[in-house]
Amino acid sequence: MTTGFFWDEKCFWHTGGNYASRLPTGGLVQPMVAGGLPETSESKRRLKNLMDVTGLITTLDARSAPPATASDLARVHRQGYLNRFKEMSENGGGEIGLRAPFAQDGYDIAALSAGLAKGALQAVLTGNCTNAYALSRPPGHHCLPDFPNGFCLMANIAIAIESALAGGLCKKVAVVDWDVHHGNGTEAIFYDRDDVLTISVHQDRNYPLDTGAITDRGQGAGVGFNMNIPLPAGAGHTTYLEVMDKLVTPALTAFNPDVIIIACGYDPAIDDPLGRMLCTADTFRQMTAQMMVAAADLCGGKLLMVHEGGYSESYVPFCGHAVIEQLSGSEITAPDPHAESYVIRQPSKRVTAFFSQIIDEMRAEFL
Repeated sequence: MTTGFFWDEKCFWHTGGNYASRLPTGGLVQPMVAGGLPETSESKRRLKNLMDVTGLITTLDARSAPPATASDLARVHRQGYLNRFKEMSENGGGEIGLRAPFAQDGYDIAALSAGLAKGALQAVLTGNCTNAYALSRPPGHHCLPDFPNGFCLMANIAIAIESALAGGLCKKVAVVDWDVHHGNGTEAIFYDRDDVLTISVHQDRNYPLDTGAITDRGQGAGVGFNMNIPLPAGAGHTTYLEVMDKLVTPALTAFNPDVIIIACGYDPAIDDPLGRMLCTADTFRQMTAQMMVAAADLCGGKLLMVHEGGYSESYVPFCGHAVIEQLSGSEITAPDPHAESYVIRQPSKRVTAFFSQIIDEMRAEFL
């Protein structure tokens, strides 16, 4: 069993520049670290650092990959957007869409981030790796064909999928997005398609506010191939595992994909500044185990995790380490330093029973 780990130091160099995501600076508002942008390199870099220190990285096939090519990008993004993005990138950066700023070289780094996802998917589909993890940055699941959004400048997973489909490496792909925010970009790109199943498990009415409804099931040929699972804030560990068991796994089984891709965001974690879902490192570990079982049953174990959100510098490294431990079957661990206190803060049995009722109602909706 070989687990690929695709990363590149240059992806840590992406920056949004001096950008205040919530409050304008001036007057009594002091400038914040990294210009106030929650999406910094630190949570991702510290994950890689933790893997170096524990030695987990030595058990993986760690490598970089070439940037996504112009033809790769054009399969997903409109040429006018790509041209404008590249020109602005070469002239100091700026912002084209909504909350997706970039600095000098932003275009090249975004293409590299997409290239890591593409390279990892190809490695899994060709049997070069049993499964893989792509530490892509900037993230991608909010990016539309012509509109970057929510820190996402290129649709990493969609670019990887379209390249694989075009190359004849697969015919059917399932995407499970457990980032705390709705995967609106991935949804939009494949909304009228029946060869890509998109599933988004997210906090209801978090971001974006106008997408992610359970009733959004696709259109045309894609009807029934888009699945949104909006959860109330505070769902927690048990509810997430129940969602994967009762809703996600049956949908994957019915679709029978050639490969499963996880949009692996860690912002459902209990201490994330942009989410309120109370998940722990063990939640991500166990969800990974569930998806590994599904992949083994359906597609010869072909499973790819692509890093998306997660903004706690202290906790993302432990969540990510837990996922990669599980993915690789490694005995090298990084015990969660918050495990005891975070378990105590999980929803009570009464609240969990309420969430279970919501899941059953959703299951009836999807049948």
